Amino acid sequence: MPSENSSSYAALILRLALGVMLLAHGFLKIFVFTMPGTVGFFESIGYPGFLAYVVTLVEVGGGLMLIAGLYVRPVSIVIIPVLLGAAQVHFGNGWVFSAEGGGWEYPVFLTVAAVVQALLGEGRYAVRLPIPGQVRNNA
Repeated sequence: MPSENSSSYAALILRLALGVMLLAHGFLKIFVFTMPGTVGFFESIGYPGFLAYVVTLVEVGGGLMLIAGLYVRPVSIVIIPVLLGAAQVHFGNGWVFSAEGGGWEYPVFLTVAAVVQALLGEGRYAVRLPIPGQVRNNA
């Protein structure tokens, strides 16, 4: 049975991996595909172009926040629709991500990882700031 200590480190490892992955995908949209290219892609698959900016902001901002351990549960929940949207884009390509155009198993796995992160919380070495309206128990 895992100890509370090992679970805290597991949450840290998952948080860092998920944060780095989000950051990499956000930077890919900015520096490789460029924002105009990303907007064009979103529009080509039927999404409004402005969503490219929203998704990129969620990926970069969410990735940085996860790496820092800031508001991990809310951030993990916010990234779930972005990851499900990515999965939806790939559903027609089949399951395996190595398929032409990429399959849906990777974004679905990341969605599951985000759900697990939301359940686990921030783990070790996180910046802990109060959530507005939250009552802290100092006992």
